[in-house]
Order: sequence, then structure tokens, then C-alpha cells
Amino acid sequence: METPDPGTIAASGPERERALKCMPIVDYLVLGEQPYLEAHECSSCGALYFDRRNACSRCFTTSFGARRLATTGTVRAYTIVHRAAPSVPTPYTSVVIDLDEGGSVKANLLDVTEPAQLTAASRVTLCTFSFGIDDDGVDAISFGFRMEDTGE
Repeated sequence: METPDPGTIAASGPERERALKCMPIVDYLVLGEQPYLEAHECSSCGALYFDRRNACSRCFTTSFGARRLATTGTVRAYTIVHRAAPSVPTPYTSVVIDLDEGGSVKANLLDVTEPAQLTAASRVTLCTFSFGIDDDGVDAISFGFRMEDTGE
């Protein structure tokens, strides 16, 4: 699902109304025409964090900047989950992704539930999707990764 960017939609109409009711499910997901993840980068050593930090756990510096992360990467590790809370559909694939240009993220790999479909070196791309709509009509947008099309 491509998430509309409120800044690029015409001043009126149902698309703008829908766009204004989208909200990322996590603070580090930046929505728009090309959604991406954004980390806090230590100004001194370059360590990356998704959560808010008072100080870098690597060098103890207290200065951070925002860094846009790559939307592609490689699977470092994965597991296929077969047991979960009753409301969570199984099986699903949980992965650790080493992002191109640095950083890593834990997420779900969408549309893959068979071990033969992937390896620990599979290439993946970030994607967004609707996670659900609350009582006020706000669409929670989540993210995951999909296998890159290898053209085979």
C-alpha cells in the first residue's frame, strides 16, 4: 500500500481527507510518497537508535541528529513464528534486516512463511500497509519488508 503524502495532495477532495487521517504506528516511520525509516544518529560516533536517547550508549555524547535510512537491505536472520496471541494470524516471518548504507531493524517479512522461500542473504524492500482503523477513522500505517523481485 502506498501511503499518500498530505503535503502533495490537492487542497480538497476525499484523497486529502484520507491522507490527513493516516498515522504511522511508530515514531520512526516517516510517511509520504516514498515512506522511509528515520533514526537518531549520534553526532559523535554515528551510532543509530530508533528510540529517544538522553546519551549515546556507545560514546556517551548527548547530541543527536536525524538520519534517513535506506529502504532496502539484506536479511541477517529470520524465524517463522507459528504460535502467537489468539488475534495474531500465524505463521508469520520475523526478520532482522541489515539496511543498505548502515543500520539494522527488526520487522516482519510479508508474504513469506516457508523457509525454502528465503535465506539469510535475501534482498528486501520496505513497504507500508494499513494496520487498522480506530474509532475516529484514523488509519494506523505500519511497515514491513517484502522480498525484492529478482526477475527470475
